[in-house]
Amino acid sequence: MPLRPVTDEEKKTWPTTVIVSLEEPFVDARGEIQPLVDLMMESAVLIASKKGALRANHFHKTDWHYCYVLEGCIEYYHRPTGSDAEPECVLVKAGQMAFTPPMVDHGMKFPEDTVFLTLSRNPRDQESYEADVVRIDLLPTEGLTTWKPES
Repeated sequence: MPLRPVTDEEKKTWPTTVIVSLEEPFVDARGEIQPLVDLMMESAVLIASKKGALRANHFHKTDWHYCYVLEGCIEYYHRPTGSDAEPECVLVKAGQMAFTPPMVDHGMKFPEDTVFLTLSRNPRDQESYEADVVRIDLLPTEGLTTWKPES
């Protein structure tokens, strides 16, 4: 599947900060509804990460994603792709959402067991994902727990 190019019009809809300000929830006697993202997207995945795990360590050519933390927290590291600067770290807590545009190196560390939603522009089938992702060594892996499925 060919990558869909990013347009200037699309870029205008992106948040300008890592942590995304959420709209006020709709609240009534039944409970509440929290709006998250009102953009066309092709993927929604639920990710559970074990304490000490590392994820991402890559950038996307055209994909963007919002990560909404349900439980736990994410140490989210980022910098512009091609930069040699130290990545900035932002702590994304439960009830917060982070945005990653294309061409931003990013990595995630998990100081505790964490569950989060990732809402993405592009589909997440393996072929589409591999065509868009570029793996990098943003965060060192020494001393980190690498999660392995139980046998």
